[in-house]
Amino acid sequence: MATILAFAGSNSSTSINYQLVRYTASLLSDHELLVLNMSNYPFPMYSEDYERENGYSNSLVELRDDIKKADGLIISVNEHNGNPSAYFKNVIDWLSRLERTFIADKKIFLMATSNGKRGAIGSLKVSEELVSGRFKAQVVETFSLPSFKDNFDPTTGIQDEELAKEHQEKLKSFLAKL
Repeated sequence: MATILAFAGSNSSTSINYQLVRYTASLLSDHELLVLNMSNYPFPMYSEDYERENGYSNSLVELRDDIKKADGLIISVNEHNGNPSAYFKNVIDWLSRLERTFIADKKIFLMATSNGKRGAIGSLKVSEELVSGRFKAQVVETFSLPSFKDNFDPTTGIQDEELAKEHQEKLKSFLAKL
């Protein structure tokens, strides 16, 4: 049984990426699972001055500890102008200041969704390079869900059969590598 931490790279209370994370988590069985709602983690914008004056918040230390305890991570990143949100980048900045190797060697199922036809693919690519290239995580699988409003139902999940099949196969592949 693996320990899996799941969260979205968004702090919005109505995050569609968080909906995708919750749905993905609902498909898991026989694993210890922790799903975090990042709207409960209001980190200030990173600055050296703030860090020097205030140090690290308990929430940041707890998040780092949850990441370290997990065998794998499921993360879904949102997109702002073709890139990950400032919130997600800020969380990464804080975590990397607390411990540079905070995500090294962690296996990740990295997802993204948006209401557009590209499914936040720009953010997905940038985020994959950030966590794997810079911080040495192992992105095992990636998945993009385009046109969220058309392809997702909160009750039944991914509506498009091909996308649902792809999501299932990638989730299964991720789990097999934990």
